[in-house]
Amino acid sequence: MAAKKPEKSFEEHLQEAEAIVRELESGSLPLEDSIARYEKAVGALKQCHAILDAAEKRIEALTRRADGTLETKPLEPPA
Repeated sequence: MAAKKPEKSFEEHLQEAEAIVRELESGSLPLEDSIARYEKAVGALKQCHAILDAAEKRIEALTRRADGTLETKPLEPPA
């Protein structure tokens, strides 16, 4: 089965988290709203980490052959 592409890109998740941080830093939100926004930012950052982990695994799949050329090896999708 093919790996599912994330709904949002790394950059979109990061922008979302940054926007929430600006909201929280403004101090204008009530406590409950601040907590909910914080949880949403944490979720966006978790998605960023997942995307980065997948990219790192793709990069690590490149190996150098004895003749100096690079070869790729198939990766197992993260569980």
